[in-house]
Amino acid sequence: MTAVVDETSRGPARRAPREPGPWAAPPRPVWEEPPSRSGLAGKALVLGIACLAILFPLWIVVVTSLSTRRTIDEAGGLVMVPKDITFVAYQELLSGGQVTRAAVISVLVTLVGTVFSMTVSVLCAYGLSRSGSLAHRWILMILLATMFFSAGLIPTYLLVQTLGLTDSYLALILPSAISVFNILVLRGFFMGISSELTDSARIDGAGDFRILWQIVMPLSRAVIAVITLFYAVGYWSAWFNASLYLNDQDMMPLQNVMIQLVQKQEAPVGLGQAIKTGQLSGLAVQMAVMVMALLPVAVLSPFVQRHFKKGMLTGAVKG
Repeated sequence: MTAVVDETSRGPARRAPREPGPWAAPPRPVWEEPPSRSGLAGKALVLGIACLAILFPLWIVVVTSLSTRRTIDEAGGLVMVPKDITFVAYQELLSGGQVTRAAVISVLVTLVGTVFSMTVSVLCAYGLSRSGSLAHRWILMILLATMFFSAGLIPTYLLVQTLGLTDSYLALILPSAISVFNILVLRGFFMGISSELTDSARIDGAGDFRILWQIVMPLSRAVIAVITLFYAVGYWSAWFNASLYLNDQDMMPLQNVMIQLVQKQEAPVGLGQAIKTGQLSGLAVQMAVMVMALLPVAVLSPFVQRHFKKGMLTGAVKG
């Protein structure tokens, strides 16, 4: 006898795959597909070459700064293979001479300038992000105009001289204290914050400064960290204002002292004597100063790197 099989006990019947019709979703673009093994290997190779191209010059600078005069003379200049490591160049630079004083000046100018620039930029960006603020459209247009039109170098110098800022550390901060681009990035981020949060705080009796300090700034940590790094790197790397507005060599920041050493225009008294007597190599001193100038940026950048994508993209693109 033939067993009768209940068709319903077999579960739902499998349907044959349908042919893609006009209603089917279009295929994904090529760049959205997961990469193949060869693609991953190619990306790793390209990134490895890029890292070597960046790190190899830095390696040469560091190794040369730690080399003795004999090693540098044998290598004929820059040293690639470390040999007879010594820290004499750094000891002489940090022994309390002009380089140490210049490093302290650069640190103080960077700290004070960054705090001042961030304070003015955050206040300006917050005011421009509020649609009901006084004349915010006209102020925004004026700020945008300064990005395309400039008075020039001579009027700027005459203004600084008229204000009595020459041979003053304020000349290293005020002429380049504000960046309109940074203000626009902050403004775009502030405008992306939900208005319900600020409105509810205003209903509870909070003023603008309290809303900015307790609501807007905690929500804007990413973009504030990025803009702070931008200002700090700008102050630390600046040399043009010092060469233009300062005449006293004892007031020069680290970047200007580094330029003097690299160009061999004028070396500090202690270092110049050590180089003349053969205790130090002038090239090792130049490389050591370059390492000192690069070290703060290299140390701080990884801590802010994770904020770059969120801070820049969210602040620049709204909607």
